[in-house]
Amino acid sequence: MPELCRFQNIIIRMQFNDNTQHYKPHIHVQYAEHRAAIGIDGEILAGAIPSKQYKLIEAWLILHEEELYKAWTNAVRGVAFDKIKPLD
Repeated sequence: MPELCRFQNIIIRMQFNDNTQHYKPHIHVQYAEHRAAIGIDGEILAGAIPSKQYKLIEAWLILHEEELYKAWTNAVRGVAFDKIKPLD
């Protein structure tokens, strides 16, 4: 699963052709032993992330919404997508 971004020990990935299990645009997040699938709209679809890290992820999602939807469109088509800038 290609890495989309990494910041503050949070790894964000997006999987190619991944539109059958959760049925909405989403990312896969890993923080330490925690893992979650989170919709681009911020909804937690599966798994769990500590609230402090979730708030950082939520802010990142809001800041990069347009880029995320573009990456999602490419990913479901199996086309490479660009990495997205981390939080400053």
